[in-house]
Amino acid sequence: MRVWPGHPYPLGATWDGAGVNFALFSEHATQVELCLYDSADADQEAHRIPLKEYTDKVWHAYLPDVLPGQLYGYRVHGPYEPAQGHRFNPNKVVLDPYAKLIGRNVRWADEVFAYKFNDPEADLSFDDRDSAPYAPLAVVIDPAFTWGDDRPPRTPWHKTLIYELHVKGFTQLNPNVPEKLRGSFAGLASESAIKHLTDLGVTAVEIMPVHHFLDDRHLIENGLHNYWGYNTLAFFAPASYYGCTAIPQDAVQQFKMMVRAMHAAGLEVILDVVYNHTAEGNQMGPTLSMRGVDNASYYRLAPDPRYYMDFTGTGNTLNMTHPFALQLVMDSLRYWATEMRVDGFRFDLASTLARELFDVDRLGAFFDIIHQDPLLSQVKLIAEPWDVGPGGYQVGNFPVLWTEWNGKYRDCVRRFWKGDGGTASELATRLSGSSDLYQDDGRKPYASINFITCHDGFTLQDLVSYNQKHNEANREDNRDGSNDNNSWNCGEEGPTDDPDIIELRERQKRNLVSLLMLSIGVPMILGGDELSHSQQGNNNTYCQDNELTWLDWDLDERRRAFLEFTRKVILLRKTQPVFQRRKFFLGRAIRGSDIKDISFFGPSGQEMSDEDWNAGFVKCLGVRLAGDLINDENERGEPIVGDTLLLLLNAHWEPIPFTLPQTREGHIWDPILDTADSSEEVRLMEGGTQYPLRDRSLAVLAARTPRPPGPAEITPSQIQAELSERTPRVATPPGPSPI
Repeated sequence: MRVWPGHPYPLGATWDGAGVNFALFSEHATQVELCLYDSADADQEAHRIPLKEYTDKVWHAYLPDVLPGQLYGYRVHGPYEPAQGHRFNPNKVVLDPYAKLIGRNVRWADEVFAYKFNDPEADLSFDDRDSAPYAPLAVVIDPAFTWGDDRPPRTPWHKTLIYELHVKGFTQLNPNVPEKLRGSFAGLASESAIKHLTDLGVTAVEIMPVHHFLDDRHLIENGLHNYWGYNTLAFFAPASYYGCTAIPQDAVQQFKMMVRAMHAAGLEVILDVVYNHTAEGNQMGPTLSMRGVDNASYYRLAPDPRYYMDFTGTGNTLNMTHPFALQLVMDSLRYWATEMRVDGFRFDLASTLARELFDVDRLGAFFDIIHQDPLLSQVKLIAEPWDVGPGGYQVGNFPVLWTEWNGKYRDCVRRFWKGDGGTASELATRLSGSSDLYQDDGRKPYASINFITCHDGFTLQDLVSYNQKHNEANREDNRDGSNDNNSWNCGEEGPTDDPDIIELRERQKRNLVSLLMLSIGVPMILGGDELSHSQQGNNNTYCQDNELTWLDWDLDERRRAFLEFTRKVILLRKTQPVFQRRKFFLGRAIRGSDIKDISFFGPSGQEMSDEDWNAGFVKCLGVRLAGDLINDENERGEPIVGDTLLLLLNAHWEPIPFTLPQTREGHIWDPILDTADSSEEVRLMEGGTQYPLRDRSLAVLAARTPRPPGPAEITPSQIQAELSERTPRVATPPGPSPI
């Protein structure tokens, strides 16, 4: 086989139409051998080719006789000195960190570990058995793809509504997805899958990790799987698990097909990415890729370099202080944004990426590079603003360009609807955009990604059905998962036939999803919440690849009713400009108005006083959002004006008659949503009258100006009919009998 010198850039295996350039970074290696395999079943490489060229710490060669589809790995020689941070072992075939596709997954065996298991100090020992039959292998790809007229939707942040989903969980049981496509990228691209998303009204899908990840050995031995995928092995390769074998294209092509289909439907694609650690674990983990390529460069090592810094709880942390490790992450992000055309990223445990030395550094190199990059600075950037290290909880502390999962919003809203006292003041801040977290550093209300549930924790159905976690299926004696859930079972743990409890749970779900949609910021829905999906109280389903996590699309009457309610309250958000603000509220009258842009009221109809805010028992309040005081312009420079809306919230266990505040002269209040009222009748109410606010309920009223009487007096029924035509009321479905 012919071997030419090749080039040190780009890293990875690059097909140029005539041959393949191979380039691998390793600063401390003494020799690198490229291993070519004839098939995934081969126990040994067919060719072992020394890479003789070494330029700028990169080993490289060009092979004119290699084509796309070629399986390959590396053997990297160097010192095996764990006490010095070096773990080279050429008996172990290792995966290219820049692999674009995985052609063979790891086959678990003792041989993929670089040390001897039976040694007293195991990880210091050296295992000389060959891992070639068991090691994961990369595939050379041809990146060509016909994108046609694909255009990114570029939905503005303030109009974005995110739906977090799992590729397999969303499609596996969907009867409208062709059976052969279920569980795959192709299934997610199917017409029925996309129709559900567009009918629901979301604008972006946030897809749980699809970088190729590892099923840990202990999970496989226990009959479980790494279902969530937060265990990355290859930062450039789409997970082969989601490639559909029924169609000829590989996982790369199928992923691109999925993105193209999403874009055609007006949906953005945001990837949940895990750059904080890799699947190789701590010093007792396997040697599969970076550990064997250059352990001391790719990983954050402890003062005793035998061990790893662990800010993630997974055993290791990627070394974002090393230029080539940082380049790996940036190259990966650019690859997914350009070659795969995704629209944004949600960074798992993002505080880890900001640890310049030990503390979280807002001016770390990672942020600097993102901000100056002309491409990545323009995609959607979402931080999970915490990790497990000291000082890792950084909600509100990320720089401009970044949005954040707002864990404080989640916790406050849960506590409020659970009925905890002392939450009203914080709730007012959270539902109005969390200015305390984001205003001072120059960010906007849409920096807050508001959510109540996500993949990590209870589903919405379980949040109102369980007081405690029930994770026995994970085979860790219920020790895993959070114990602090701010959940309430409404009177009985788990499933029940009690009609009163069922009705209360449904109302609580409507309260939670309504407040989420009517809060300022960017709402995120957990996929399946709209279907009332339950995980039977398991709040840590990371290893459950089964019906516990696969969405059930066979809906009974109650679940269909909640799905329809969710669609309608999303429509309410999307049609009311006051919920899509780009600027924070001023909290005062503007332009000579006697009405504030936002006002808070007690049940008496009077504005909340300091005494009211400080009363720990307050569980009921009203919020008026002035639609004519949004103080913003649209893309054409025209003032944005919408309805003035009044939100009434009652988390108390008893009904509270709420005196409606006065609004502008001649306006009356038109109820358009009530989570406790199933009546379709439109009731026009003047300021000063009492609204019958039910226990544990939320209502929304819109300020209207009835058409003035003409020569013939207009009857009240005519006024009601006119107002109903202007804004269809969001009717709460009647509660069905228990099924």
